[in-house]
Amino acid sequence: MNKILVLITLSDSGIETIKSTPELPKKENEFVNQWREQGILESFYISVSKKSAVLIFKNIDESKAKELIETLPYFPYMATIDYYNLNQIF
Repeated sequence: MNKILVLITLSDSGIETIKSTPELPKKENEFVNQWREQGILESFYISVSKKSAVLIFKNIDESKAKELIETLPYFPYMATIDYYNLNQIF
């Protein structure tokens, strides 16, 4: 099964903005929960430092994953976004 792994790192200034704007994390979580309910987000991890996140999408292609990531409230605060096409072996 093919999957898309997305590795996101937030900018330092973005982290400060997010911390000082309590509604941003709530809005971000709404997107993530909606994708999980739709069956397109398989896994979601946040680093201990909360500076990075890993999302694993299924049943979509890379262009759709990019489109979805660009809709996130945190998108303007992301320093790097890497996409990896994976083929699940087991």
